[in-house]
Amino acid sequence: MNLLIERLMEIIALFFVGYMIMYTTFLFFSVLFGAIRTYEKDRMMRLSNEIKHDYYMPISILMPAFNEEVTIVENVRRLLHLDYNLYEVIIIDDGSTDETIERLMEAFPFQSTSSPIHRRLPCEEEEAIYEAMMNNVNLTLIRKARGGKGDALNMGINASQYPYFVTLDADSLLQSNALEKIIQPVFADEQVIAVGGMVQVSQCVELKAGYVRKYRIPWQPIVGMQVMEYDRSFLASRILLDQFSGNLIISGAFGLYKKDIVIAAGGYKTDTIGEDMELVMRLHSFMLNSKGSYKIRYQPEAVCWSQAPETLRDIVKQRRRWHIGLFQSLIGYPEMLLRFRYKPVGFISYLYYWVFELLGPFIEVFGIFTILLSLQFNILNVPFMINLFLIYIGYGILLSLTAFFQRVYFQGIKLNIIDMIKAILFVVLENTIFRYFLSFVRVTSFIGYKKKRNSWGSIKRWKHNNGSRA
Repeated sequence: MNLLIERLMEIIALFFVGYMIMYTTFLFFSVLFGAIRTYEKDRMMRLSNEIKHDYYMPISILMPAFNEEVTIVENVRRLLHLDYNLYEVIIIDDGSTDETIERLMEAFPFQSTSSPIHRRLPCEEEEAIYEAMMNNVNLTLIRKARGGKGDALNMGINASQYPYFVTLDADSLLQSNALEKIIQPVFADEQVIAVGGMVQVSQCVELKAGYVRKYRIPWQPIVGMQVMEYDRSFLASRILLDQFSGNLIISGAFGLYKKDIVIAAGGYKTDTIGEDMELVMRLHSFMLNSKGSYKIRYQPEAVCWSQAPETLRDIVKQRRRWHIGLFQSLIGYPEMLLRFRYKPVGFISYLYYWVFELLGPFIEVFGIFTILLSLQFNILNVPFMINLFLIYIGYGILLSLTAFFQRVYFQGIKLNIIDMIKAILFVVLENTIFRYFLSFVRVTSFIGYKKKRNSWGSIKRWKHNNGSRA
């Protein structure tokens, strides 16, 4: 019996080691490629060899809101001062039970209007519509019955008047040039139907006139570790997958879409908690089925600063719903691999998200469990396993630091010695503790799945206080 268990443990160990080698190799090439691409783009911009134009594509900014009384007024005010000539802002209050509407009505000169909304996508009925004009920007506030984020975005699309729309979370801040940057891939290639922007942690930054005035990494470990995690995520695989239009996720916090294509594809689904990824998956499937030429791009120069959870309870809720949303999106489009297996988006992107994003946490937790079991049966080569994990963790730390300093250099951010020490400290903590904690959270996210599969929950918001929390 012991011999059988020992043999089984050896097979599992070989599988686990193979997985670690595959994952770290992919991370290495994606981070390396991301560093090269961002350096090339930065060099082009410094040489003024980038797209410059005096014309603008009108853009509608859609901001769904549910119980966002803490941050929404400040965020809308900042949207009135973007460096862009022609855009509108549409706020969709999705049945808030706090004072979100009251705060907006007090802060802006909204007037009730009876303008009809052309319903091209299904959504809950509007209860009231208000409009205001400030800084030559048209503001629209729609109050509607609770239907969820996807339903609110469908209402915003119905109410929008411009051919492209941007989705923006109510707790997020755009840099002043964000619209100019995110629309550039559209001007460069008319086949572009969607563009993802870079999302960064807002607790680090103090903005002045929409640009980074001061950058400080907070001392809160939960926030600091997320800073490192975001950099690795947004400056690694997304840049690599972008080379063949292979990204399957555009963050709901900040993304641009071609409106007529989204409407033709059916808009946002309302029975999923991962409506952002689900829409991108459906756009891929829709365009591949119709055999139309298209591109979905990623633009790291378009920056959005979004609040990260500050408590363990909130981050657990956030990551559980993210993982359920990932699961719902992947199982909803098996044709990406079955029918389009010869397309890079099928045999590379779809498999990557299955193996490394969805199943990766299960493999990691199972590997840790196997190590503990092997230790119990005294069949574990302890020195070998310790060396293996030290190499794996050291490799992850090196790649995460590369992504972090790459992003800091690319954005022209100046760091002091204290922030560099914080970065190194939080990278070590993120790779040795936080990563495995989140793996456990993702693995347990399916407990009670049927009950909470359509529930977003809520996360506590804080006022943007210009970096004073750093």
